[in-house]
Amino acid sequence: MVGAGMAALGSWVPHQRWGREAVFLGFHHGLSALLARKSEWTPRWVPACRPKSSVSFLSQPDLPNLAYKKLKGKSLGIIFIPGYISNMNGTKALAIGEFCKSLGHAYIRFGSSGVGNSDGNLQECTVEKWRKDVLSVIDDLAEGPQILVGSSLGQWLMLHAAIARPQKVIAFVGIATAVDDLVTQFNQLPVEVKKEIEMKGVWTMPSKYSEKGVFDIQYGFIKEAEHHCLLHSPIPVNCPIRLLHGMKDDIIPWHTSIQVADRVVSKDVDVILRKHSDHRMKE
Repeated sequence: MVGAGMAALGSWVPHQRWGREAVFLGFHHGLSALLARKSEWTPRWVPACRPKSSVSFLSQPDLPNLAYKKLKGKSLGIIFIPGYISNMNGTKALAIGEFCKSLGHAYIRFGSSGVGNSDGNLQECTVEKWRKDVLSVIDDLAEGPQILVGSSLGQWLMLHAAIARPQKVIAFVGIATAVDDLVTQFNQLPVEVKKEIEMKGVWTMPSKYSEKGVFDIQYGFIKEAEHHCLLHSPIPVNCPIRLLHGMKDDIIPWHTSIQVADRVVSKDVDVILRKHSDHRMKE
């Protein structure tokens, strides 16, 4: 599925309004061939801020340090934004790295605050803090125009980044978009259940993607996330957008991608539905 996303990404040629040379990301170097063979790539990362570690760390004023890996290369650069509590070493993140390596493009993957090797307490994280993480990566690590690739909740953060940095985010690919979803799911719960969650301070949400079988989501996280919902009004993002979603997704309905496509003001928007793909779209 990442291959399909890169095919969509590969069809873009930046417009002259971006003020840079047109770049064609030809799909003849696509991920299908790359994933068919064992990777022999030994990347040359930027020097780590912490010795004896293959992971670099980005310092943020008043926020946790972010673990990241950066592949140097030409512009356009690609940044991968992982989903809820997902780290930077997932299948999609690594596959896109292979794709960028094959074309010589710059690539950054990172872990959000409180996740993976990044510093911070997950229970204290909010959508706003994770939004600031993405902006820090764009501002302090990325060079030149960027294409963002966001998975699940990462798509939500990506839209906020595109709104905040329109001159630098010149296109994006969303995978199983989860814009507003945690808030939407919470609001659909029975009143008595919502009151119980408010009293306990934690929403224990069943999930097959958690080792414990559940995600413990802080009630405060949900209430703070309400301030970042986007689907209630037009979304001021004008760049080219490709949204990929599996019709077998039992976590986030594919209709959410249709809603996003309808709400963004951009006219260059495609929604690609995969009939037999699930939420992770690992295939």
